[in-house]
Amino acid sequence: MLDNSRTASQQLLRWGIYGLLALMALIYLMPLWVMLLTSLKDIEEIRSGTLLSLPQGLNFDAWQKAWSSACTGGTCEGISPYLANSFLIVIPAVAISTLVGALNGYVVAMWRFRGSELFFGLLLVGCFIPFQVVLLPMARTLSFLGLANTTTGLVLVHVVYGIAFTTLFFRNFYVGLPRELISAARLDGAGFFTIFRRIILPLSTPIIVVTVIWQFTQIWNDFLFGVVFSGSDTQPVTVALNNLVNTSFGGKQYNVDMAAALIAALPTLLVYVLAGKYFVRGLTAGAVKG
Repeated sequence: MLDNSRTASQQLLRWGIYGLLALMALIYLMPLWVMLLTSLKDIEEIRSGTLLSLPQGLNFDAWQKAWSSACTGGTCEGISPYLANSFLIVIPAVAISTLVGALNGYVVAMWRFRGSELFFGLLLVGCFIPFQVVLLPMARTLSFLGLANTTTGLVLVHVVYGIAFTTLFFRNFYVGLPRELISAARLDGAGFFTIFRRIILPLSTPIIVVTVIWQFTQIWNDFLFGVVFSGSDTQPVTVALNNLVNTSFGGKQYNVDMAAALIAALPTLLVYVLAGKYFVRGLTAGAVKG
C-alpha cells in the first residue's frame, strides 16, 4: 500500500513538472505566435481585432511585400537583398572563425609552450570586452585597410571578435582528449598539421557543431557592428529590419513588420531546429574526462 502511494505521488509530481514546463514554453512562444498571426492579417483585421484573434484567412500579402517591395529607409526593395548580405557575411565569418578557433584550441590544449597559459588568458579577455569598446579602433583599422563599409570588412570584424569564443570552446573540448593519441602520432613521425587534420578534426564534430551554431546565431543577430561598419549596399538584414520598422511612409503596417521579422529570424530558427540536439550533445561532450 505504501509503495502504491509513493508511486502515485511520484507520477503526480512528474505530471506537475511537465505541466509547469508546458506553461513556461507557452509563455515563451506567445510573442512568436502573435507575430505569426499579425503577419497573416490585413490592416483592417489588425485594427478591429485583438492580438490573439485568428486571421479570417491565410493572407500572405504582407510576406510578399516584406520580401520584395517594403521600404527600408530610402529604398523600397524589401529585405531580400539584405538577407543575401547577411549570408555573405555569416558564411565566411563562421567558417574562418571556427577554423582559427580550432587551431588555437589545438595549440593551447595539446602543444604547450612557454607562455601558453598567458596567451590563453589574454584570449579570454576578448570574451568580456563589450562591443562598444572596439568600435573606434576597429573603424580605424578598417579605414587603414581600405575595408570600410564593405562586406569583407564586416567579415573581418566578426572573425576577430569571435576568435576568443571559438578558441575557448575548442580548448575546453581538446583538454578532454587522450594525450596518448598525440604522443603516438608524434612517435610515428606525424607533424603539427597532420595530427590536426588526421586525428583532431575527425574527433571534433560535436564541438564544431556547437561553435558553428553559436557563431551563426551571434553574427546573424548582430546589429551594432552591422549599423556601424556597413554601407548602404552592404547592410545586414538586422539593420534593414530596423530601417523598415522606423520608416514613416504612409500608415504603420504592423503585418509587414512582423512578416519581415519572421523572415529575418527563419535562418536561426532552422539552424536550431535542425541541429539543436547536436548543440546540447556538443556542449556536454568532454565534460567528464575518462
